[in-house]
Amino acid sequence: MTTAVDRPRRLLPRWREYGRPRELVVRYLLLLLVLGLTVGPLLWQFLASLKGTGEDVFGGNASLLPHHPTLRAYREVFEQVPVATYIRNSLLVVALSVASQLVFSTTAGYMLSKPGWKGRKAVWVVLVASMMFPFESIMVSLFLSIRDLGLVDNLVGVWLPGFVGAINVLLMRGAFLAVPREIEDSAMLDGANEWQRFRHLYLPSAWGAIMVVVVNTFISAWDDFLWPLIVLRSENHMTLTLGLSRLQSSSFGYDQRVVMAGSVISVVPVLVLFVITQRWFYRGVSAGAVKL
Repeated sequence: MTTAVDRPRRLLPRWREYGRPRELVVRYLLLLLVLGLTVGPLLWQFLASLKGTGEDVFGGNASLLPHHPTLRAYREVFEQVPVATYIRNSLLVVALSVASQLVFSTTAGYMLSKPGWKGRKAVWVVLVASMMFPFESIMVSLFLSIRDLGLVDNLVGVWLPGFVGAINVLLMRGAFLAVPREIEDSAMLDGANEWQRFRHLYLPSAWGAIMVVVVNTFISAWDDFLWPLIVLRSENHMTLTLGLSRLQSSSFGYDQRVVMAGSVISVVPVLVLFVITQRWFYRGVSAGAVKL
């Protein structure tokens, strides 16, 4: 005779594992709301950039979808401003920023994760305190320093203030603290020196956090507008975000569709990078959380 204990447990449908139907509906409605708030403006800019000259972008008569899609606005962007030069300058600043952030944030984060040396707590306090001051509060002193170094209207002057960030150092410190001490002790018994342990043990373990540093640095350097506006003077040295802002000036014949097309062009590299690295990015956000 089969008892209740011997009977196989009835498996629930897969959708029941995520909650009740009402909870699922509320959850997906909230997700759709967040999706609309985040992706909606970008999608609207892209659709507006495809509209012809006879279609309204703003106002009560404006429609979401273009009636006669055209790439005229994108052609005019490349005709009115030297987009290739702007992209080259932005890529140079981004490359310098990513390289310096990786070198200094990983090494500094590694040293802060190692106990036993004097001044470790003081450095930690200084890094955390530096994050409390907005950029605008130190902007003038930074510009005076860049001017004294002769780096005004120079891409190095754009890169230098952001060659390393406190948040990236703390992120890498948290990722290195997650490495078990026993593994490092085993590597030391095998004869691995400090550099070998850092290169072959700590860096591979913090790969997710490294990708977070790369993505954050790329986005901040690529989208930066205020600091290049202060430092740069000539058109040949302008970055993409700064150069495309000139499309809104009257000297180019202000066209809303062209401005929208320029905004889309500046966002595309960031989207491509995030799509490629999103798997490591989300993994690194959780693995590299700051630990006290």
